[in-house]
Amino acid sequence: MPKQKPIRVAVIGGGCAAISAAFELSRPAHKGKYQVTIYQPGWRLGGKGASGRGPADRIEEHGLHLWMGSYENAFRLIRECYAELKRDRRKCRIADWRDAFSPAPFIGLAKRSRNGTYWNFLSYFPPGDGLPGDPIDENDPFTVTSYLARTASIVRTLLVAVQAGRSGRTSTNEGGATSQAGPSHKSMPNSGESADDPAKRIARLVRLGLIATTAGLIEAVEMLETLLAPRLTYPLDGIAQLLEVIASSARRQIEAMIENDPELLMLWQGIDLAMAAMRGILRFGLISDPRGFDAINDYDFREWLRINGASDKSLESPFIRGAYDLVFAYEDGDYQRPRHGAGVALRGALRMLFSSRGAIFWKMHAGMGDIVFAPMYELLKKRGVAFRFFHRLERVRLADPADLAPGERAYVRALEFDVQAKVRNGKEYEPLIDVDGLPCWPSRPDYSQLIDGSSFESEKRDFESHWDRRRIATRILRVAEDFDFVVLGVGLGAIPYVCQELIERDERWRDMVKHLKTVNTQAYQIWLREDMEQLGWNDPPLALSAFVQPFETWADMSHLIREERWKVSPKAIAYFCSV
Repeated sequence: MPKQKPIRVAVIGGGCAAISAAFELSRPAHKGKYQVTIYQPGWRLGGKGASGRGPADRIEEHGLHLWMGSYENAFRLIRECYAELKRDRRKCRIADWRDAFSPAPFIGLAKRSRNGTYWNFLSYFPPGDGLPGDPIDENDPFTVTSYLARTASIVRTLLVAVQAGRSGRTSTNEGGATSQAGPSHKSMPNSGESADDPAKRIARLVRLGLIATTAGLIEAVEMLETLLAPRLTYPLDGIAQLLEVIASSARRQIEAMIENDPELLMLWQGIDLAMAAMRGILRFGLISDPRGFDAINDYDFREWLRINGASDKSLESPFIRGAYDLVFAYEDGDYQRPRHGAGVALRGALRMLFSSRGAIFWKMHAGMGDIVFAPMYELLKKRGVAFRFFHRLERVRLADPADLAPGERAYVRALEFDVQAKVRNGKEYEPLIDVDGLPCWPSRPDYSQLIDGSSFESEKRDFESHWDRRRIATRILRVAEDFDFVVLGVGLGAIPYVCQELIERDERWRDMVKHLKTVNTQAYQIWLREDMEQLGWNDPPLALSAFVQPFETWADMSHLIREERWKVSPKAIAYFCSV
């Protein structure tokens, strides 16, 4: 029996989506079923996550790159990559994924005080069970019910912090405050009482007036946790009514006592937002709706929280500003036009808070290009994937409708590229450089590998810009001759320019391009002669958001100093980013 020819797949782009697709299609389990070729403009992979090594082997990023402990798919993929690549630890200092990442449990939010200075609210998030990318057990954390129960848990934790603050047991320091008001991982109670007993006890607290104390609120929320335990059943409308009672009581007694205490005010705003989210989950029926959180994406996040009882002050708090800053959720990069789909925002916030494993954030021990895309490139090459750098996609051509057989669906007829450069002697471009044994991407192409490379260098060609239209040739790939299937892994912003025929013919593509927008971002890095303590920062290294615009997010990245090769080493590194 003749050996079946491999299916030729053209993957367009070198970002996360394209590389993940190539990783899956080239798995050894497929036994060579797919012959994958990646077409990429410029000299490196990574897309938004690309980085390069500049002077002194300094790490030059496109932004502030951290991974969350809830990035299950990303961590599972990169763990598989390092395991299969099997780097030799004697030759490469980053041989395993645990060499590449370390926990970053501290995060911060900044709040502008009345005198115009900024006050920092810092939180330590204790590690979740397991590590990101571990197999999910039967207690699946990624369910609306699980998130609801864990939100009740954090409300209790925040109430305990408020109670401690009232009695003077919180620690504060000049210029900031430290709070361990992170998510609790307390297991759900296993009560032998009938399911309606906690509700009766909450009602009794209300009748006796005991709920009008912080201790009573904490006890009431503990009972609410019992009602939300997965193995217990209680009518959701009944839970919603009990939550209303607790929320109104909390607002009456807490708001009056915290007006002049910024730390307690932040804690209360966290409580207020958490209870609004719980009420919204119940009122909008998200537990039973098959769409889950997507059912509320027609609302902006602030709008949805306001509908469900969050106060205006809470909606302008650093918690909400940080949620928008984190994902650059400002239409056209305009801070006056925040836009964040409620379902996307709520899912993201709950995943970050309650399903992060090992740590809420993980820092990389080099640039994202070095930690993620260099090992991916090495492994894909090892598997036989081909790379065609310096190929800029210009147009996706569809088959003429007149040429389609009856019942045949439209398909891609051809891919048109501008070739930006060619490699000497017809070889495949070798993109990586060696930094003391670690394969890395350079911040500039290796012009010595290119035909007329010295001319390109003097002309300062920008191979990574769609707007640099210079080329040395064109190339057309045709279906059945050069490829059988296409994976279009380009960014959304490129679609109107390269997929005009798809947009003209398909209403879904038109709607996507019309209603989904990209947002320009900016970033900078500074290398400092003084360390963070000398500069006035006495707290642990962290990422902080909701700070002053136009660079409202920054992170201490001083751990990367050892990875760079300066004649005189800097004492600190700070990264900033924003829309």
